[in-house]
Amino acid sequence: MSDYFDNQSILNINQEYYNNLDIEGFSLMMKDPSYCYKFYWLEAIVQLISQDVKSTTFNDIIDEMICNAWYTVLEFHVHLSGMMEGEVRDGLERAVILLSQLSDLPANASKVEIKNEIRKYDNELKVYKDQLTKNVPYRALAGFFDNANAIINWNRINALIDYSEAINKTRPLPYCLGHSAGLKREVHFNENWIRLINDNMVSILGWIQFEKVKWLQNNNPEVPSLVYKLAPMDEKMRKLKYVRDLWECILHEKQIIDVFKNEPIEQGNYDIDHFIPWSFVMNDELWNLMPMDSSLNSAKNNRLPKWDDYFPAFARNQFILYGMIHDVSKPVIRQRYEKCFKDNLHSIWANQELYRKGNTEEEFYNILQKNMQPVYDSARRQGYQVW
Repeated sequence: MSDYFDNQSILNINQEYYNNLDIEGFSLMMKDPSYCYKFYWLEAIVQLISQDVKSTTFNDIIDEMICNAWYTVLEFHVHLSGMMEGEVRDGLERAVILLSQLSDLPANASKVEIKNEIRKYDNELKVYKDQLTKNVPYRALAGFFDNANAIINWNRINALIDYSEAINKTRPLPYCLGHSAGLKREVHFNENWIRLINDNMVSILGWIQFEKVKWLQNNNPEVPSLVYKLAPMDEKMRKLKYVRDLWECILHEKQIIDVFKNEPIEQGNYDIDHFIPWSFVMNDELWNLMPMDSSLNSAKNNRLPKWDDYFPAFARNQFILYGMIHDVSKPVIRQRYEKCFKDNLHSIWANQELYRKGNTEEEFYNILQKNMQPVYDSARRQGYQVW
């Protein structure tokens, strides 16, 4: 069994399943992938089974895969299988990007909206869909084939289907494939595997996500907090209350110039926003947050401010904050700063270097730039647009 099953004891499969099903073969379904869409293939199958689907087609499974990858690719600019010579490697990612360009759907589109657009642009997507069916439906069953004494020719599809049917007579496979052509090829789920998957749904989906995150992190080494970038996040996760309280107190004491408008920020009429987009850093660290005019927040959206144009002004405002939290005559500001410790002050470099007492303005600027610019540059390389 995989380490996820063994070491964490996630999946408690009773003896009845062990007696009738090849659990070891199932644990190998995501072993040695060449592309990320192998994870999405199994995830889509498990989700369809949870919806009481017993038979489906390649086409419907791939539609489910596109929906599941949509938010990760478009909102967070995660590359499913990395890049090669500037080109996207993964066919599923290419399908998502093409549909986004054709449909102009937002990154947070619903599954129903995405599937409606897939049907609308099915002809344009066909080339990528066909690519996704060439290997993964068959290779995903390789763990079950490994237990048989046979030489597998992966290029002979009909022979593979016949071979899987022969194995299925003595050792049930999770699914068997029909003989229709192309995207219409049928996928029939085994009743006993349906029971196992439904009985262990949460654990199996957790295992898939665990393996998917390992793959994605390996292919996106510069992307932080990747585990949070597989599905839309709850806006309530953002922790900005104490940061806003801190800036409100500072604005009461001192005029702060808006980074983008170069005009004074009106107290009570501003947003707290991230200089480097939240969708990339996936945290609410104080060093990346700033007050800004509410009317510009939606315009900036999920983009990076031009570094040379806006970082100096951002750093000046951060230094004003820094000076006031160390001003002994401003105990209320210090108290509000300390309330940020729980949710907004986790970076070691910020606690040990940036916010330590005694930095000159030049030292503060250099520390901030040294630590922020590599993150900013990583976001640019990942595909975030500049505003």
